[in-house]
Amino acid sequence: MSASLLLWAVLLHWASSGGLARGGRTWQHCTDLRPLDILSEVVPAGGLARGLRVFQVQGVRGLQLAAAWPRALGFPASRLFVHCDHFPEEFSIIVTLRVLDVPAKRNEYIFTLMAEESPSVLVGLRYAPSKLHFLFWSQERSSGWQTRVTFRNVSLADSRWHTLVLAISGQSFSLTVDCSSPKDVVVETPFPASLSVKRARFYLGNRRRRKGLFTGLLRQLVLLPGADATPRICPAANFEAATLSIPAVLQDVPVKSASNEVLKYPYETDMKVTLGSRPPCTKQEKAQFWFNAPRRGLYLCDGSTWISMLEAKQRLDYVEEHQSLVTNSETMGIEVFTIPKVGLFAATANRYTPPGSAIYKWTDGKFVPYQNIPTYQAQSWKYFTIGKKIFLAVANFEQNDRGQEFSVIYKWSHRKEKFITHQRITTHSARDWEAFVIEGEAFLAVVNHREGNNHNIDSVIYRWNPQTGLFETNQTIPTSGAYDWEFFTIGPYSFLAVANTFNGTSTKIYSHIYIWLRGSFQLFQSILTFGAADWEVFHIGDRVFLAVANSHSYDSGMPVPSNFYAINSSIYELNVTAQMFVKFQDLLTYSALDWEFFSMGDDSFLVVANSFDGFTFSVNSIIYRWQGYEGFVAVHHLPTVGCRDWEAFNTTEGSYLIYSSAKEPLSKVLKLKTT
Repeated sequence: MSASLLLWAVLLHWASSGGLARGGRTWQHCTDLRPLDILSEVVPAGGLARGLRVFQVQGVRGLQLAAAWPRALGFPASRLFVHCDHFPEEFSIIVTLRVLDVPAKRNEYIFTLMAEESPSVLVGLRYAPSKLHFLFWSQERSSGWQTRVTFRNVSLADSRWHTLVLAISGQSFSLTVDCSSPKDVVVETPFPASLSVKRARFYLGNRRRRKGLFTGLLRQLVLLPGADATPRICPAANFEAATLSIPAVLQDVPVKSASNEVLKYPYETDMKVTLGSRPPCTKQEKAQFWFNAPRRGLYLCDGSTWISMLEAKQRLDYVEEHQSLVTNSETMGIEVFTIPKVGLFAATANRYTPPGSAIYKWTDGKFVPYQNIPTYQAQSWKYFTIGKKIFLAVANFEQNDRGQEFSVIYKWSHRKEKFITHQRITTHSARDWEAFVIEGEAFLAVVNHREGNNHNIDSVIYRWNPQTGLFETNQTIPTSGAYDWEFFTIGPYSFLAVANTFNGTSTKIYSHIYIWLRGSFQLFQSILTFGAADWEVFHIGDRVFLAVANSHSYDSGMPVPSNFYAINSSIYELNVTAQMFVKFQDLLTYSALDWEFFSMGDDSFLVVANSFDGFTFSVNSIIYRWQGYEGFVAVHHLPTVGCRDWEAFNTTEGSYLIYSSAKEPLSKVLKLKTT
């Protein structure tokens, strides 16, 4: 007999005599190296277990665990490890979950594996604010001890779905969140090669007691022995909710019974209905509803746009006076804004100090005084946010009592519920602020009108420095007696338009549109304007328009016209083929200082601030309605006095316009009545 055949015979005899046996059974893998669905083990085939509820959020279903039944959410480990009593040495854990906001210093368990007679966790996964901890029990010492592997800067508590893949092999631990770059940790103590799970039980979302119970939603909890599951998860298009295996009750098409009942597994939706002005619609708001009270419409967010589910079509019938708002002095501009969970506000830019400018809060259907802020011939306010920070910037036209000339950025104090000074910026007869974001960076642009008698000076664009928490000069742009900035985007491109008013000798000058290219604004187009005081960009369907308010026509070298102030203001439309704005319509205005675009139902409107007709400041301002081929047609003539600014806003009570008067300390709120 050859040596190889002899060796083969010896091995066969050894195996038949139990040399490869454990506990009297031939050794083999504890599992079949297939995905082991831990979540499905606690969901009976015929329905939901006690202590489980199904919710649907953002179009995805998950299980919510009841705190009263932690022990009921468990099962013997022998259900998964059918061939032996040892946990795999190499494996992956796949979890899809939606985490609620977890208080500081609190841990919530996603799952644990615990011996019946011991309080120790053999294997477990728990979440703390910005951290994920993987726990395992090492038996290399006689007493044994628990090892904790911590992954830091793991932010899951954003009310969105996330898929985690935790791959373990020896001393190496790797965590991948939503298919991003993996976080790798190497520890001194390796995962045990032979971790006994005899008489152990898995517990879902707890460690066999109520403390530390998982309060979010679980969609997937899978153990994959012997492999890194990341390549199997990350090709998925929707990786936040990618799955290897989920219970039937969570699948998109519920299991039908033999009878004609609608659902075998009834589930609840986490239906949230938002009231008030139009909220954002992103993946985070998917499957949420918005009720627009003024339009009496119900809308559903599909992840990008609001889809009308039920809407009563409204049309503007007439305008009525709703409130006469007495202001500190003549008002040059108004900014209407909403602070989340606080309310609706209006900031008036008033001419004189004292008493300065005021902020009003919408209370019981009216604006009431809320806060006074010292300003110096304030021209306008700009409300904006950076992350969770809330700001309000004022453009001051004159020097303060000390001869200093600066405009001020105020920051909202959540503790005081007031605006407090954040940063002072040197400006020159500032007229306007514009805030915008490009490629994730925040900017703030100021219009400098003149310095002394020189109207041809630089206006400045500032960039937010997140390290210092301050705005720093980023770019200067030459302007001529400028009044207004207007930022807008078209597709991937960002634009900034300046309204140039006076160059020292004439109001017949070019205003400019700039485009953001290679980290700065560069000239895109120049348009001839006449004392331009405002730009307003708006969209109607797929069409993009830009309206300019021309205030007056003056040229020191030309004959005096019969009326400086009766002059056309123009609406331009973007011509995509020509890659420029071309004139669409002229409208006769009287020293126009502002345009405001708004919509009601399917109708679009423009209202102009006519301030002076050459004889009197008591001039009608006009609402124009979009009528397609006819363009904008005048439909309402509104008596105003020295009208300087218009703002449109909505509340749960209806739709409104408010205008400021630069000639009397009185602004008016008008209600838009519909049919």
